[in-house]
Amino acid sequence: MKNKMIFGFHAVTARLRHEASSVEEIYVDSNRVDRRMQELLHAAKAANVRVILVDDQRLNNMVGTRRHQGVVAVAGAVSLARNLDELLDGIDGPPLLLVLDGITDPHNLGACLRVADGVGAHAVIVPKDRAVGLNATAAKVASGAAETVPYITVTNLARTLRELKERDVLLVGTTDDAEKNLYQADFSGPVALIMGSEGEGMRRLTRETCDVLVSVPMFGAVESLNVSVAAGVCLYEARRQRLAHNA
Repeated sequence: MKNKMIFGFHAVTARLRHEASSVEEIYVDSNRVDRRMQELLHAAKAANVRVILVDDQRLNNMVGTRRHQGVVAVAGAVSLARNLDELLDGIDGPPLLLVLDGITDPHNLGACLRVADGVGAHAVIVPKDRAVGLNATAAKVASGAAETVPYITVTNLARTLRELKERDVLLVGTTDDAEKNLYQADFSGPVALIMGSEGEGMRRLTRETCDVLVSVPMFGAVESLNVSVAAGVCLYEARRQRLAHNA
């Protein structure tokens, strides 16, 4: 697999921490001499990774944005689970999975990865088509979670959901018009939480494949939450239930 660009302090530092051998070289803004940069340079030196001093404009050109914080790394693929069977066979205990059905905004994808890491979810599963993909912007927003959470792309999401069912994973879909709310669902066992796209929600076939549909209760004036916020609310409720179940 070809190398890719990752940028931002969180993303690059996480890659150095977890998979330093995959980092080919790091480009840094020669004008940044603050403590944060010095810490990153120290980590790169400890990992024996080549550092190249460049100007800010070159970094902008490399990643197509100014939001690189003065650091861009060229790195290869990380050694996370690459397919569903490999993932599920390696999980100790009941799986907790996040399925994203057609997320198109890389900032939302990155935020979903970050919350998945924070809650200890075992993977994020996405369809190959009609989705943004794990690009450099998503990796930066993920703040290192793109290096720690398996990101599994599947060709046919409906078929993948049926395979999860065959492995006794409960499919919990989220939708505003569900009869049950989040707190009435049982997340203590093997669960795949399914979030729909930003505008349209879950696709019809995805919705029909779910075992349970739940809504996030809203008590204020707004009608719904951003998909990454809703994912965080649901995943932490799942984690709360699991902690209570094992207490």
